[in-house]
Amino acid sequence: MTTLSLALQSRAEGGLQEQLREGLLEAIRVGSLPIDAPLPSCRKLSEQLGISRNTVAIVYEKLVDDGYLVSRPRSGYFLHSDYHNGDAIDTPGPALKPSAKVHTSTVSAPSWGKRLARQPGQFEGILKPSNWCDYPYPFIYGQPGTNNFPINAWRDITRRRLAGGRDRDWLRDRIDQDDPLLVEQVRKRLLPRRGILARPDEILITLGSQNALYLLAQLLIGDGTRLGLEDPGYREAVNVFRFFGSQLVRHRVDEQGIQLNERSAQCDYFYVMPSHQVPTGIPMSQARRDALLAQVIAHDQIILEDDYDAELHNDSQALPALKASRAGNRVVYLGSFSKVLSPGLRMGYIVADSELIDELRALRRLMYRHPPANLQHQMAQFIAQGHYETHLRSHVQDTDARRAALRDAIERQLPQAQCLSSDRASALWLKMPDSLDTQQLAWRAAQCGVLIEPGFQHFHDPAPPRHFMRLGFNAIERDQIVPGIELLASVLQGAG
Repeated sequence: MTTLSLALQSRAEGGLQEQLREGLLEAIRVGSLPIDAPLPSCRKLSEQLGISRNTVAIVYEKLVDDGYLVSRPRSGYFLHSDYHNGDAIDTPGPALKPSAKVHTSTVSAPSWGKRLARQPGQFEGILKPSNWCDYPYPFIYGQPGTNNFPINAWRDITRRRLAGGRDRDWLRDRIDQDDPLLVEQVRKRLLPRRGILARPDEILITLGSQNALYLLAQLLIGDGTRLGLEDPGYREAVNVFRFFGSQLVRHRVDEQGIQLNERSAQCDYFYVMPSHQVPTGIPMSQARRDALLAQVIAHDQIILEDDYDAELHNDSQALPALKASRAGNRVVYLGSFSKVLSPGLRMGYIVADSELIDELRALRRLMYRHPPANLQHQMAQFIAQGHYETHLRSHVQDTDARRAALRDAIERQLPQAQCLSSDRASALWLKMPDSLDTQQLAWRAAQCGVLIEPGFQHFHDPAPPRHFMRLGFNAIERDQIVPGIELLASVLQGAG
């Protein structure tokens, strides 16, 4: 009888059935199962792996149903004959396997660099290791911890949605339309918090705010389009606008937000984050808002308002969105679910005049038709049934506690740091002594397991200042915030 070399681990992202199935399929793929001998019995494999016989039996039977194994009475489970030649598993079952093997080409590859009409690879993103989650002290931004995701409520909605007898409209292609329930929830439950009143035809669902920026830039930005933006500012937005040929007009940011200058009147558009500016976390003052709105009215300009963390304000003094102002028809509003729920869901929305939304919808149809209907309906039900509101309350409390812990640790351990962010910011923007290069500090700190974001990459200046850094507090485990700052302080002291 065959002996299998398999190892299962207790891990959150995969149950024992999933791991056993993956292990068996990999054994089939690499051809390590014999074609004339049975697999280990359910009893023997369960003893070997330390799992229940039922778990093994369920996996075996599902692999039989899917056509990978065959069951022979009183003999056991055998590899299906379609896999006796060691062909790779790339499809759900034998009936769909390719009839011809793939051969390695001997013809040289083309020179793609000469064929590319555009080269997005030339635009650099924020420096962040791809394995950042393996570091014990990741003070990085934009990655809320997955342990706080409301998995039980999300799973409950999934189960009810898949229950027998329910309409499965979300399986159909909507051509270019969004889930009407999600649009209604955004319109009635989310936007009014920011003072925005909108009709259904003024809302478009997107694959997150980054996708919204790309759609808008592709539709509105061309060679020579002048776009005013905050400096320092959101690097990925800058990359999108530059990708489409925009001429960037930098506007400095101080403790009140964006500062208009002598070049402001030349702009066609402004891209701003008035609630909590990225990366500084500074809210735009009422005076600066009034000045910006007066500017766009006087010079026939448009504002692209990115309200990425609107749901996290928890601040009775927070100002309404610019979209809610008297010049709201000159404002295109971008919202996102990433900061509250998860960036992996890739879900956001645009609010604008229906004429613009119609064109954005047509453009989106050319790209991917619409965001997954299944995910849209899931999100709609999640909001409609009150789970979003419940999670928001606990998430805001957790965010406030994390921010307070980080501020307190910085005050005690890094007295040389000046925190410029507001009390409700989603990350802390720190100004360090002029002599300190935070990129070098980041390299040294990473060797000790501490990840920080050097601030130079957020500036659009050819020679950016080197003594700023940003610290996030949602990706790191809450009880690791204080020891992480203590370790960063020791690294900084050793560098001095």
